Amino acid sequence: MVLATIDESMVPEIREVALHKHTPLWEIPDHKHEGWRLVYVIQGEARYMINKEPLNLAEGNLLSIPPGNVCRGMVGPGQQIHYFTVDYDLKSIRGGDLVPPFPLHSQPGYHGELVRMLHDMAFAWQRQDPGCLIKTRGLFLQVLHRFIELLMFQAEQSTGDIRITRAVRHIGAHYAEPLTVKMLAEMTGLTPTYFGALFRQTMGISFNSYLIQLRVNKAESMLLSGSHKINSIAELCGFSDMSHFYKRFKAVKGYPPSHSRPKKF
Repeated sequence: MVLATIDESMVPEIREVALHKHTPLWEIPDHKHEGWRLVYVIQGEARYMINKEPLNLAEGNLLSIPPGNVCRGMVGPGQQIHYFTVDYDLKSIRGGDLVPPFPLHSQPGYHGELVRMLHDMAFAWQRQDPGCLIKTRGLFLQVLHRFIELLMFQAEQSTGDIRITRAVRHIGAHYAEPLTVKMLAEMTGLTPTYFGALFRQTMGISFNSYLIQLRVNKAESMLLSGSHKINSIAELCGFSDMSHFYKRFKAVKGYPPSHSRPKKF
């Protein structure tokens, strides 16, 4: 889910942090994750499967795997792979669970500062010294923030395709207006079918899902500010009517728009 706003209330609860190094022909058996799993590849490549759907992983790739998914991995002949995993839950300080603002599979690239922070996290987790939970939580917030910067605010680094970068920028500037695959395809000089496929391949999410999530997150930011009425927010964020807004908001966030209103004391 490459989104355009950040939920500033996120608090990660770390389950486990590890650095994995797998040699040729290594196989990772089926494993069902109870919480979220972040996978960041720092060297090599491998074949990964999420609920039997195959993915090719390489250096600089990021996976954000939702709870309940069954995963397995295979390292091919003559290959190896080194990667970090962080198993965690993501909560809101207001209560309730949050969804990390990343697609299932993205390509933020290799970044030394991320590797250093994840190394520090893994070392602190392994030692389990007093205060390790605070340290790993703090470091992970920095890691999440850096990935958010790379994937949300520097689209040209995460997409790798100038046409999709142009489309993402246009969506960010005109998300409240009627937007369609056909319109964006014409803007980028592609056919609608090819644009839709390229957008999903590059961003890890369909155009329609990306647009809906962007609108919902913009709407939640406005709700949290308390400066607009809910019906005007729906219109300002591109929703045709309140029923549509309510359904889409709850589908993305898991709770109704009223939950994001500032509480009165």
